[in-house]
Amino acid sequence: MATVTRRRPSGQVSGESIVIEAAWLYYHDGLNQTDIATQLGVSRATVVNYLQEAKERGFIRISLAPKAFTTHRLAQEMREKFGLTAVYVVPDGTGNEEDTLLRVARGAAEWLPSLLQSGDRLGVSWGRTVFEVAEAMAQTQTADITVSQLVGSMATPYGFTAEICSAHLAQRLGAKVINLHAPAVLSDPDLAARLRAEPIIRDQIDALSHCNKAIFAAGSVDHSSHIVGSGVASHADLDWYIGQGATGVLCGRFIDAAGRFIPGDLDERMIGVELDKLLGLDMGLLVSVGTDKVRPMLAAIAGGYVTHVVTSVDTAKGMLEA
Repeated sequence: MATVTRRRPSGQVSGESIVIEAAWLYYHDGLNQTDIATQLGVSRATVVNYLQEAKERGFIRISLAPKAFTTHRLAQEMREKFGLTAVYVVPDGTGNEEDTLLRVARGAAEWLPSLLQSGDRLGVSWGRTVFEVAEAMAQTQTADITVSQLVGSMATPYGFTAEICSAHLAQRLGAKVINLHAPAVLSDPDLAARLRAEPIIRDQIDALSHCNKAIFAAGSVDHSSHIVGSGVASHADLDWYIGQGATGVLCGRFIDAAGRFIPGDLDERMIGVELDKLLGLDMGLLVSVGTDKVRPMLAAIAGGYVTHVVTSVDTAKGMLEA
């Protein structure tokens, strides 16, 4: 499906207008490039250039209907095996992990608006995948949607902060945003407790209790994982949680293979959503990809946090075979 974002001009066309006219004739009127060239009095090669320019300048937005991905055989098998509401499976990239991650993020960005309704309160987690979902989403106008940041802020190796994930997603949705104006983790538990009690932070945390939908990724417990790279957990913290049976990370909290929350010293220093607030939601959208994410994704599903999944073909196969 293609959307031409400007009205069709009438009469003589030139400059920018002829680019839009070519796009309209191709995507809306269904003419082929040769017929368009004849109608506009230009060469076929020029029409090709016009269509490319229309894409580059943002005049054209191309998307595929979600049904193509949610009725995929692997999507159906995932839904049935894990008791999920719906699964969206995108083709893998050309063997490049980065390409596949961006494909999955774009799939989630195209699907998410159709999963939201007026009055929804959407909790947004942090991390590279969620950030790319926000970046890939086209501008959409929704009514009475509120986006809440689920985890406090932290430095990341990717050049963005947690509040950017929620703020950008809210901007794309035309929604109100409630950011969490506090660090994700502090050095002192007493300081964290006092900060959580501050009225402005307390109200922001309270807003998380009213979320009926959420989008998040599943993190691994490898020492190269984002939970360590962002500074939320040290290598020593990670080793301790692994010793307690940690299999994955969800919104900065560690879970075991059954999805059970593993409490520890780190949690007393954290500011963010508690995992029990993510249970029983109308939608828990898990967006993750990669062989290292298979066990964390399965753990999140086993814990009851997930109703919807967006992932790649290879990751879906890995989950079904695990």
